[in-house]
Amino acid sequence: MDYKSSLIQDGNPMENLEKQLICPICLEMFTKPVVILPCQHNLCRKCANDIFQQAANPYWTGRVGSAAMSGGRFRCPSCRHEVIMDRHGVYGLQRNLLVENIIDIYKQECSSRPLQKGSHPMCKEHEDEKINIYCLTCEVPTCSMCKVFGAHKACEVAPLQSVFQGQKTELSNCISMLVAGNDRVQTIITQLEDSCRVTKENSHQVKEELSQKFDTLYAILDEKKSELLQRITREQEEKLGFLEALIQQYREQLDKSTKLVETAIQSLDEPGGAIFLLVSSPGRGIVEASKGCQLGKIEQGFENMDYFTLDLEHVADTLRTIDFGT
Repeated sequence: MDYKSSLIQDGNPMENLEKQLICPICLEMFTKPVVILPCQHNLCRKCANDIFQQAANPYWTGRVGSAAMSGGRFRCPSCRHEVIMDRHGVYGLQRNLLVENIIDIYKQECSSRPLQKGSHPMCKEHEDEKINIYCLTCEVPTCSMCKVFGAHKACEVAPLQSVFQGQKTELSNCISMLVAGNDRVQTIITQLEDSCRVTKENSHQVKEELSQKFDTLYAILDEKKSELLQRITREQEEKLGFLEALIQQYREQLDKSTKLVETAIQSLDEPGGAIFLLVSSPGRGIVEASKGCQLGKIEQGFENMDYFTLDLEHVADTLRTIDFGT
């Protein structure tokens, strides 16, 4: 805590010094012993114990109780830095003797200074009367004259200092509860962030597994497709080979028959019977050829390939029923 620079910035060093010596929990001047946190902020040891108890037990609301003598953690109310304690609890935190000495010097200085005029608020109705009581009915501070003769004559009042201390105590307890509540909210946020991370990781994992299973199905379908296409190709090659061989046989037969016809026509041009009969052997071949060819034939529907048709509707129906858990 840089007290020197803070004091220089203000025209009234004593007032600014007092601001620097206010505990953020009880909102009062530090009560010795003063402990310094690892983040360099200061707390009354009693307030540090209260905030630790509140962080450890959200239902604990008291300002008194056994000191925290076991390890734990809480957050600094000024900067939210997490303070981790050992088994000594708040008694393991280092005392800030410099701040304690400054408090002693400040109190001595204040006690030796006369009360300045205007340092205490005065009543607007009775200008010479200090505001020294609190009207519980109207919930406003006032003076004794207002209670005796003025607007608050019929109201219920209480000493100003007691109401002041009570409300400061209540506010301090609320601050402790809010700080502890913030710790719980931070814990929940951390848990939710962890849940987000785990959800993303799990989603990525199941997506990878699903993709691998479908890739396996694709591979099986591709393999079966290749197998069936090869069977069709083999059948096609066998039939085409048979047809091409048969075509070749018929072509050879056609060539042979054409030559016989040419020979026979030449025989018809012979004028003499003796010569015709001597060369009539081709004619006998034509007669035999004209009786019909004994070459192979194909059956009706030989070129049909319908027996390779697949009915995959039931397989498609099964694939459409694929779902998680089935």
